[in-house]
Amino acid sequence: MRKYDYILVGSGLYAGVFAWYAGRSGKTCLVVEKREHLGGNVYCEDIKGIKVHKYGAHIFHTSNKKVWDFVNSLAEFNRYTNSPVANYKGEMYNLPFNMNTFSKLWGISTPAEARAVIDSQRAEVTGEPRNLEEQAISLVGRELYEKLIKGYTEKQWGRDCKELPAFIIKRIPVRYLYDNNYFNDPYQGIPVDGYNVMIEKLFGGCEVELGVDYLEHKAHYDSMGGTVVYTGTIDAYFGYRFGKLEYRSLRFESDIYEEENHQGVAVVNYTDRETPYTRTIEHKHFAFGNQPVTVVTREYPVTWQEGMEPYYPVNDEKNQALYQKYAGLARKEANVIFGGRLGEYKYYDMDKVIEAAMEMAQEALGR
Repeated sequence: MRKYDYILVGSGLYAGVFAWYAGRSGKTCLVVEKREHLGGNVYCEDIKGIKVHKYGAHIFHTSNKKVWDFVNSLAEFNRYTNSPVANYKGEMYNLPFNMNTFSKLWGISTPAEARAVIDSQRAEVTGEPRNLEEQAISLVGRELYEKLIKGYTEKQWGRDCKELPAFIIKRIPVRYLYDNNYFNDPYQGIPVDGYNVMIEKLFGGCEVELGVDYLEHKAHYDSMGGTVVYTGTIDAYFGYRFGKLEYRSLRFESDIYEEENHQGVAVVNYTDRETPYTRTIEHKHFAFGNQPVTVVTREYPVTWQEGMEPYYPVNDEKNQALYQKYAGLARKEANVIFGGRLGEYKYYDMDKVIEAAMEMAQEALGR
């Protein structure tokens, strides 16, 4: 029955990079994808000539030159630099927290003045922070926390910051520079023609079955391949034997505006608690578009339920303990590689998932 060397479950970046290396080693792959398209969450759809990031903003950034060279071998990248702004009840602030932010907040102009304000506010928390609120205040002070962290974080996680563990925020980027570039990584950009071009090259040469749930036909697909590369949810693979892991999901609402420029920037974070969405994305700015219309998407965090797309693992002690039980089962599973955001129950930036897939492919393929 075996027809393929690898059965790739899911078609995001992890599976795609593995497929690319497998193809160059002369291996055959079958891709089994639940959705009706390849690419996972980096998939783009064309609306009015605008490449719309269907599952939220995906801005590529990395410090790893090998990863940067790899993605550039697949697609031409533009020079897009992520410089989002925060909207707090109509007040606009630059992100990440930098001298532009501090000048607007406090009417100051020098790094020394900004440090003095932040240090005085940080002193409010003494001893070990007991929750996310105390951790954030201990890092950046009360005012930045109240205006630019609290509301956004509570919407993102669906809980009060006092109920969230401190370790969720280990550090908060603060720059005493007039620099609005969100990422510190030296390499940054977005594929000129969208991510679909990259995805098509990664899976070139693979056979593909779309709109199919691997777990519903597991025995059939397992019999067709030597090794399974599984990038779905790890708890579902094991039939939720120990219970379900928790995720946060997202809901998107998009509008087309008959105007060239709606919000003046690709990403606006809404940091007050009252606005129900966390951010708005004007997709044309990712590609410096000049179309006469524009598409803007609102992003609403929601509690994940069966049937929804799981986006973010709930990074608390209870879920991490549950994941470790499943990871123990995964280690014993013969001829199955668990990878990616869902297979490893881990939040991955795109460059890190590519790096992990490269390492796994080199280990599995001996190259």
